[in-house]
Amino acid sequence: MTQAHTRLITRRQTLHHLAWGLGAWALSTGVVQAAETSLPVTASLPESLQQALQRKQPLVVMVSLHGCPFCKVVRENYLMPLQREGLPVVQLNMRSTQAITDLDGSAQTQEALIRKWGVQLAPTVLFFGPQGKEVASRLKGAYLADFYGAYLDEQLAQARQATARP
Repeated sequence: MTQAHTRLITRRQTLHHLAWGLGAWALSTGVVQAAETSLPVTASLPESLQQALQRKQPLVVMVSLHGCPFCKVVRENYLMPLQREGLPVVQLNMRSTQAITDLDGSAQTQEALIRKWGVQLAPTVLFFGPQGKEVASRLKGAYLADFYGAYLDEQLAQARQATARP
């Protein structure tokens, strides 16, 4: 590993740690109110996946829970910046009765789909690729602030590699 690469990793970890700490401080002191900033919601996972694959990207799905401070940190400090850079990201809510079409074409509520996937912890981030298969390990929970960005980058790289295969 080059010295420049090591500095980049250290700088990135420092920024992740700072963002995580500031987010937690802001939530705990009341500086930030409970208003939720959200990622896009989809009514059709097959359509969202098709659009992602056309861009040679995996579809990233964040399972969230309204009011969850860890979800807020992951969403606002990690996933929203990636989404603004062009990564296809959608959000589902663990308690939502909103209808959604599953990757297998079945219609159900977001809550039922999340149960079907076996997700029990918010936030959970999933990575979908060709044929609607998960192409990287799920990120369950918030992990340590120092390492979340690195874990996300690692799984995203794996998902992108699996998506880029012919």
